Amino acid sequence: MESGKELEIKVDMGKYKYIDMELEDAKRLLEIIIEEKGSTRDLEESYRMLTNFNEFYKYQTKRSQSYLSPPKNMGDMIKGNIYIDKLKLIRKEGKDRVVIVFDRRVSIEYIYHLVEKLGYKPSIGNK
Repeated sequence: MESGKELEIKVDMGKYKYIDMELEDAKRLLEIIIEEKGSTRDLEESYRMLTNFNEFYKYQTKRSQSYLSPPKNMGDMIKGNIYIDKLKLIRKEGKDRVVIVFDRRVSIEYIYHLVEKLGYKPSIGNK
């Protein structure tokens, strides 16, 4: 984690929010959500994907998939307790990165809070 580094939170036309960050920061972000909101299947599975980055990266590229969707619990979906819609695993210049796509019901304010808690200066942009 780099203190004070800027991180853009992108919002697309469908109201999905995206962030792109290094693997270790993405894992820490999921840990923070679990600490603050409690564990849900999408968070557990997303964390498992990031912890096993190499295997899931191979799977993603082998299947020619742009994104991986973590399994979700139907009860959590009905209650609105889904946080992660999908993940994109990226290996760029020897560094592992993750694009996290949040569920559209996750507020921009909460994502802003998470990014700040990681030590970044968040900004908001359009995708």
